[in-house]
Amino acid sequence: MLFWIIAVALVVIIALMFVLAVRSGRGTAHDPSAAYDVQVYRDQLRDSARDAERGVISPEEAERTRLEISRRMLEADRIAQNGADSTRAPRAALVALALGGAAVIGATFWLYLRTGAEGYADQPIAERYAFANERYDSRPDQAKAEELAGAQTAEQPKVDPKFLALMDKLRAAVKANPTDRQGLVLLARNEATLGNFDAAWKAQKRLIALEGDSASAHDYAELGELMVVAAGGLVTPEAEAAFAQALKIDPKNGLSLYYIGLMMIQNAREDRAFTIWDGLLRNSPDDAPWVPTIRKNINELAWLAGQNDYTPPAPRTSGPSQADIAAAAQMDPAARQQMIQGMVDQLSDRLARQGGPVDDWARLISSLRLIGETERADAIYAEARDKFAGQPSARAQLDAAHAVKAGDLASASEGSAQVVPPALPGPTPEQMQDAQQMAPAERAQMIQGMVDGLFDRLTTQGGTPAEWARLVSSLATLGQDSRAREALGEASQALAGDPEGLAKVQAAAKAAGVAQ
Repeated sequence: MLFWIIAVALVVIIALMFVLAVRSGRGTAHDPSAAYDVQVYRDQLRDSARDAERGVISPEEAERTRLEISRRMLEADRIAQNGADSTRAPRAALVALALGGAAVIGATFWLYLRTGAEGYADQPIAERYAFANERYDSRPDQAKAEELAGAQTAEQPKVDPKFLALMDKLRAAVKANPTDRQGLVLLARNEATLGNFDAAWKAQKRLIALEGDSASAHDYAELGELMVVAAGGLVTPEAEAAFAQALKIDPKNGLSLYYIGLMMIQNAREDRAFTIWDGLLRNSPDDAPWVPTIRKNINELAWLAGQNDYTPPAPRTSGPSQADIAAAAQMDPAARQQMIQGMVDQLSDRLARQGGPVDDWARLISSLRLIGETERADAIYAEARDKFAGQPSARAQLDAAHAVKAGDLASASEGSAQVVPPALPGPTPEQMQDAQQMAPAERAQMIQGMVDGLFDRLTTQGGTPAEWARLVSSLATLGQDSRAREALGEASQALAGDPEGLAKVQAAAKAAGVAQ
C-alpha cells in the first residue's frame, strides 16, 4: 500500500508543477530583446534626421536610411507583438495538457499493473546471472526428478496382451544375454513405447556402454531425451551430460541443441537459449521435430532476450518430395533437370551438415539416380548403409531407393502422364523366410520395420489390393489385430471402387482371423 501512496503523490506533484509552469506564463510581458530593438531603431531615425539637417548626409541618403531603419523597426515590433501573444496560453491548451497528462498517467499505471511487480526488488544483470547460476546448480538429479514427476507411477497406455507377452520375453532375453546389441535397441525403443521411460533410458545407457567409442551422437541424444521425458520434462544434470557428449561428437546435432536451449530457459538464461534456438531454427528443415515448438515460442523468447526487432527465418524445405518428382515429369527436360537438381542439392547439403532420418537419405539416393548422378548416389548409399548399420528395415529402405534406375523418370514422362515414384517395399514372402535365419531380436526388428513402412505408405498414398492384403496378413501374424482391422478399414475405403480387389483383401483378413 505504501508503494501506491508514494506513486500517486509523485504523480500529483509532477502534474501541479506542469500546471503552475503553464499558468505562470500567462500575461507576461513581451520579448524584452525585441522591445529594445524598437527603441534603438527610433533613436537611429532621430539621429539620421539630425544629420540630414546639418548637411552631414545628402537628402537621398537620408531617405534611404530612414526607409531601411523603418523597415527594421516594423519587423522588431512584429516580433515583440507575436511574443506577447505566444505567452498567453489559451484555455484549449490547458485542457489539452490535462487530457494528455491523464492519458500518460493512466498508461503508466496500466503498464505497471501488466508487467510490474509491487515490492519486488530491482535486479541488476549481475544479480540475474547469479540467480540463474544458483538455479542451475540446485537442479535435482535424475532420480529425484523422476520421483518428483511420478515417472515410475505414470499411467500406462492400453497395450495388446500379446505385445506385453513379447516384451516379457524380450526383457528375459536381454537379461540372459546383456551383450545382445539388437536386444538392447529393441528394449529401449519398446519400453519407451509402453511409457516406461526410466527403463528405456537405462536400456539405452547399457547400449551405449556396450558400443563404447563407436556410440554415435544420435545414441547419446536419444539417451538424453529419454531422461528428460522420464524426469517430467526437466533437463537434469545427467541428461545435460548426455547431450554434451552428443555435441562433442557432432556439434550440429539438432536434438541435443534443442534440449540444451530448453535447459537454458528452465534456468533463467533466455538470452543464451535464444541464441541456440535461433541458430537451430535457421539450420533446420521445417519438418524437423523440434521446429514447431521453436517457431511457437521464438518470438516471446526473443523479447525476453532483449531482441525486440527479431524476425524469425522463413521456413526451409527438406528436399524433393514424391509429389515434386511426379510434377517434374510434366516439365520439359531442361526445366525438370534444373528443378530436381536444386532440391537434391539442398537436401544433400542438409544431410551432410546435420544428418537426418532414413526417409531423407532414401529420398536423396533415389533422386540422384533419377537425374543420372549414379556415382554420387552410390557414394551416399554406402555412407547411409554404414550410418544405419544394424537396422535391417532402414537398410531395406535404402536398398529400394538405390534400385531406382536413371531412366525411370524420363521413360515415365514419355509414356505416361503420371509418374509413380518407387514405393518402399513391404515384407515379401522371401523376406519373411530370410528373417527366419536371423536372431529373434533382429528378426522382430526387421519385420516390424517393414510392416510399419508398408502401413504408412498405404494409408497415405494408397496401393494395390495385393499390398493391402499383405499388410493385413502381416499385422495379424505379428499379433497386432487392432492395427490389422484398422488397415482393413482403410483398404475398404481406398478400394471402394474396386470390388474384386477389395474381395481379395477381405479374404486375406478372413484367413488371418481379423475379418470385420
